[in-house]
Amino acid sequence: MGSDSDWPVVKAACAELKRLDIPFEAHILSAHRTPAEAAEFSKTARDKGFGVILCAAGMAAHLAGAVAANTTLPVVGIPMKGGAVDGLDALLATVQMPSGIPVATVALNGAKNAAVLAAQILAVTDERLAALLAADRAAMAAQIAKKEEALQAQLAEL
Repeated sequence: MGSDSDWPVVKAACAELKRLDIPFEAHILSAHRTPAEAAEFSKTARDKGFGVILCAAGMAAHLAGAVAANTTLPVVGIPMKGGAVDGLDALLATVQMPSGIPVATVALNGAKNAAVLAAQILAVTDERLAALLAADRAAMAAQIAKKEEALQAQLAEL
């Protein structure tokens, strides 16, 4: 994450990764204040066993792009709400990458979805994780089915 102020949102990604039993690290690395450290992390991540990198940043939000420029691992950007335009600048900075240097981008403050997307990427070669994600989808569908049933019961009472 680009700043410790991102932690309250990023914590949701860490919790989801932990729930899915995916090893992870969390660091504060700034594209502007610690660019050498951010670049070094990016360049060595694959050798350290990383499969995906999540980057949360607000306002100028250059962290995901700076990381993507220094690795061929998938990078998922989490644009953070805040600043004068409530995160629109972060969203645009994260999503508008030059050709050949992609950053997958989730919604503003979309940390949980960033973790789920990372899990889906890793699940391409991890059957345990793929099965867990499929079970999660089935549980979500079952919840919606219950809500639909409750709605139809309420409609019948009108």
